[in-house]
Amino acid sequence: MVRFKNRYVLCEVVSEDPQCRQCIEDRAVGLAVRDAISRVHGDFGLACCSISFTVKYLNAYTGTVLLRCRKDSYRMLCSALPFVRQLESRNQRYPCFLNTLHVGGTIRTCQKFLIEYNRRQLLLLLQNCTNEEERRCVQKSLLSCSFTEEQCPSGNEDDDGTE
Repeated sequence: MVRFKNRYVLCEVVSEDPQCRQCIEDRAVGLAVRDAISRVHGDFGLACCSISFTVKYLNAYTGTVLLRCRKDSYRMLCSALPFVRQLESRNQRYPCFLNTLHVGGTIRTCQKFLIEYNRRQLLLLLQNCTNEEERRCVQKSLLSCSFTEEQCPSGNEDDDGTE
């Protein structure tokens, strides 16, 4: 049996209206991307990309989208993403575009990249803070987006069992 390799494309929805991101659905993103592929690459490109194309993850609050497609056709997908100019959801059109952040072979690599990307964005926000209250809020967010190891509930056990 042959294993089909996939590529995961991590994108962010960029819009002037922050309410736009909260109204979008994964179905709307999938339709907009398929429409862009069809316009740019025609029926052949749409057929190649549609074989295993799915929207694996959508965070409407942060505007993060994770798309999956076959390894053979991820270049067609990436070349069509800049042509997504609007998303249609609940009979309303929201002008926006998709910014490609990362292309990875696994969801885990995309998650790792996203954590580092968000951390860098928070550091940029920290530099642009105007007062001390904003600075404390950003510092708190910055400290919360790191990897931490879980400790045992009793709190007195070591990892290897020796003292």
